[in-house]
Amino acid sequence: MSFERACTLAEVPTDEALGVTIGAYDVAIARDGDEFFAIQDLCSHAAVALSEGEVADCTVECWLHGSRFDLRTGKPTGLPATEPVATFPIEVRGDDLYVDINTTLNGVTPA
Repeated sequence: MSFERACTLAEVPTDEALGVTIGAYDVAIARDGDEFFAIQDLCSHAAVALSEGEVADCTVECWLHGSRFDLRTGKPTGLPATEPVATFPIEVRGDDLYVDINTTLNGVTPA
């Protein structure tokens, strides 16, 4: 695993995701309570940034058509999306968050 610094804990809002670029990938960093998640920042239905949507109940909602994705698995939990998005390992180190973009937790190759 090769973790790279993504942001600080304080930069991640409580009800939306933070879009960051790590290497060649755009990643949405989200929090649900005290847990943090890293998910591909691209809706599999309409190719828009998931970081611009709302985060609630361990999901992120695409702002354009309302598709929801589980932050743990990347699987869509609401139509119109039917394909999952990549999820990545994340580590908290002090006040910073690190993401491993070379490993996907769900086997989905990021776009």
